[in-house]
Formats: sequence, structure tokens, C-alpha cells
Amino acid sequence: MVYPLLRTLMFTLPAETAHRLSLGMLDSLEAMGFGRVLSGHSPANPVRVMGLDFPNPVGLAAGLDKNGDHIDGLAALGFGFLEIGTVTPRPQSGNPKPRLFRLPSAEGIINRMGFNNDGVDALIENVKHSHYGGILGINIGKNADTPIEKATDDYVIGLTKVYQYASYVTVNISSPNTKNLRQLQQADEFGALLSTLKATQRQLADQHGRYVPLAIKIAPDLELPQLIEMADLLKRHQMDAVIATNTTLSRIGVEHLKHGAEAGGLSGAPVRRKSTQVIRELSKLLAGELPIIGVGGIFGADDVEEKLAAGASLIQLYSGLVYRGPTLVKEAVEASLAYTRSKQR
Repeated sequence: MVYPLLRTLMFTLPAETAHRLSLGMLDSLEAMGFGRVLSGHSPANPVRVMGLDFPNPVGLAAGLDKNGDHIDGLAALGFGFLEIGTVTPRPQSGNPKPRLFRLPSAEGIINRMGFNNDGVDALIENVKHSHYGGILGINIGKNADTPIEKATDDYVIGLTKVYQYASYVTVNISSPNTKNLRQLQQADEFGALLSTLKATQRQLADQHGRYVPLAIKIAPDLELPQLIEMADLLKRHQMDAVIATNTTLSRIGVEHLKHGAEAGGLSGAPVRRKSTQVIRELSKLLAGELPIIGVGGIFGADDVEEKLAAGASLIQLYSGLVYRGPTLVKEAVEASLAYTRSKQR
């Protein structure tokens, strides 16, 4: 009952201001020992994915904690894993404000943040100072002023710097808010990027004596021929996972709403079906050779079951937390456990 009232108050503020204040309150509650009170105790539902042992398959999607400033507060909510970032080699301010918009009647969010972050070195310092000992994904991207033909250099820098601090690393080539970034999803550039990243991963594994999996985050706006090419390249270059999906450029169903025509990526309930369809197609194409992390429009138990049934091994939450609050974490974990038990019968 507390969160609906808090959400009403927060929704009177600009979205980016509310985001900052909410995370600040979460940190304060965690510091006082009340973090778990917000979400309740999540049941155990262990799963092994990417060679990692997750206490449950429900994670935090990248974007909510770009700099790793709030790791301990978020960990207290009962997630099975956290993903922070997207982080770039150098700090950057992102796109001009306002750049974050709520669509309450559609339970959607449009953002054109533009990878605003304090840079990879600042994120690493935050990771070092956190007390979190669970599975931590770090999501890397390229700086906006790095030419697209030099994008691979930025990803290599990011991967090299975060490698020893991450449980897995996500390569974000699907944000619509960095100019030309999605061009990296085209077959030739995609294959070249994956080849370089795989070689770098192997070198770093030898250097650190530890293998850190690589996940690739893709867009929901891909046609089947593109998915076929991507699945083939993901398998050929031995990637460890694929995250489906990022935000959509589509405005179907929200174009008539206030802020519905704003530029940027649309997330939340409006992207649920597109995300699930991509997961379903990828599951067929990958045939179990690498796992899928499902994200997009998860607001309750039915959405969790839908993503898992489509072929996801893990799921991630973001927009659903804004609309449903911290109790969504426990509900999602319970739904994943119920689904697991139903498959075992």
C-alpha cells in the first residue's frame, strides 16, 4: 500500500528528478537496515546460466543504475543478479534534458538519455566500495563522440577495464539514443565486433585466470532475416548469452498519448509483445547453444511466465519497478519458481 502513494507523489515530479530521489531513498533505507522491508523476502530458485550460479533468475536491467551508485540498496530488494551501466570509456553528459518521459496510461517510458554516465573509472570505484557479493553484470557502450568505425575500440576499452570486477559483461549495441549505434547490429559489423570481443575476452581470461561471460544486448525492432544472421554469428563467435531486448522505436499504441511522439526508446508494457516474440524466435534459432536473458514489459507473474515459456533462462526488470514498485521483485521470483516447478511435474 505504501508504494502506490509514493508513486503518486513521485509522478508529480519530472521523471529524471523522481528517479534520482527514489534511488536516494532506497539507499537511505538500506543503510538503516530496512531495504528488505520494501520488497519482502524472495524465495530461493537457483539456476545455473553462463556457468554462473544465480540464487534466482530475476535481475535488474541496465539503465536504472548507470554508475553503480546504488548497488547495495538495489541488492536489498531480493534480485538474483544486478546489471549496472551502460558505462562508456569517458564520462559524458548524455542528451539535453528533458529526456525521460512517463506514459502512465500505457505503463510505458520513453527515454533518450544518451548513455549519460560518469565514465568507466568512476563505476569501477563504486563497485569496489559496494558490499554486494552477488552476481554483477556490467553493461558497456561507446562514447557519443567516438566515430562508429572506431566503436570497437571503445568496447575493448570498456571490456578490459571492467573485466576483473564483473560476473559477466553486456555489450550494448542496441540503444537508439546514440547516433548510428544500431548500425553495429548489421551482419558485417556485428561479426567483426564479436570476433574482436571474443579475442579480447580470451586474452583477459588468460591474464586474470578467470573466464567472464559476454552477453550481447539487441533491439526488439529486428526482422526475422536479421535475427537469423545474428543468431548464426552469436553461435559462430561463441558468445555466452544474448539479452532480448532493449527499447523500441515503435510508437504503435502510444502515438496518441501525451509524450507518445517523443524521440527515444520506448520501454515498459508497450514493448512486452515485441520482446517476447524476439525471444521466441531466438530460442528456435539458437537451439539451446546460448541462453537468452529476457527483458521488456514484465509487470507481474503472467509476464514472467510468458518470457520463460518463450525461451528465456533469466529475466530482468526495469520499467515494471517504476509502475509496480519493489514488491514486483518478490512476485517475479515466486512466479519463476512456480514455472520451474510446473516444468518439473
